[in-house]
Amino acid sequence: LPSAQQRMLALALLWLAGACLRLTVLAVPPVIPLLHADLHLSETGVGWLSSLPPMLFAIAAVPGAVLIARFGIVPALIIGLLLNAVGSAARAASSDPALLYAATIVMAAGVSIMQPSMPPLVRAWFPQRIGFATAVYTTGLLIGEILAAALTIPVVLPLVGDSWRLNFVVWSIPVLLTAVLVALFAPRLGRTAGAKTVAPVMRRRWWPDFRQPLIWKLGLILGSVNATYFVTNAFLPDYMNAD
Repeated sequence: LPSAQQRMLALALLWLAGACLRLTVLAVPPVIPLLHADLHLSETGVGWLSSLPPMLFAIAAVPGAVLIARFGIVPALIIGLLLNAVGSAARAASSDPALLYAATIVMAAGVSIMQPSMPPLVRAWFPQRIGFATAVYTTGLLIGEILAAALTIPVVLPLVGDSWRLNFVVWSIPVLLTAVLVALFAPRLGRTAGAKTVAPVMRRRWWPDFRQPLIWKLGLILGSVNATYFVTNAFLPDYMNAD
C-alpha cells in the first residue's frame, strides 16, 4: 500500500469485515426465547438453528476459496458481505422454522466466503505486517461477537419494540454498510493478483493431509472450542430465561 492514509483505511476495513463475521451469527442467542414463543421452536430446532452456521463454515469454505481464486479477494469479500447481510435480513420474513433455517444458510454461506477471504487479503495488503493485520481483523471478530450478544437485549430490542424480526434487520445494516465501504474504498488488487494469492496454494493442496498428527490435534482443539462456544450461546439464554 503506497500511503499511510491507505494503510489506515485498509486496517479499518479489515476490522469492520472481521466484526461482520460474527455480528449476524451472535444476534440469534439473545432472541431465542422470542423464537420459542413466536415460531414454537423446540429445543431441537434451536440446536439446528445454532448448528447451521458452524456447519456452513466448514462446508462452504472450499467453494469460498474457489470463488476468491476465480474473481479475486475483494470481490469475493463483497459477495460474502452481501450474502451475509441479505440472509440475516431475510430471517425477519420467516413465518416458520424452515424459512428461518433457509435464510440462516444464506447468511452463513456469506460468512463462509468472507472467512477464507481475510488471510489472503491480509497477505496482499500487508505483506510485511501479516501478524499485526491479522490481529486487527481477529480483534474485530471478537468485538463483533461481544456487540451482538451484549447490546441486543438492553439496546436493540427496546428500540424495535422487542421484535426479533427487526433485531435481525438491525444487525444486518452494519454488514451491508461494510460491503458498500469495501466496494468504494478497498485498495484494488485485480482479479489476477487475488488469484495469484490463493490459487497456487489450492493447486498444491486443497485437502488436508490426514496422515499428519498436527491436523488431528488442531481439529480436536478447534472443534472442541467451537462446540462449547456455540452450544453455550444456543442454550444459555433458555436457561437464564427459565430462571
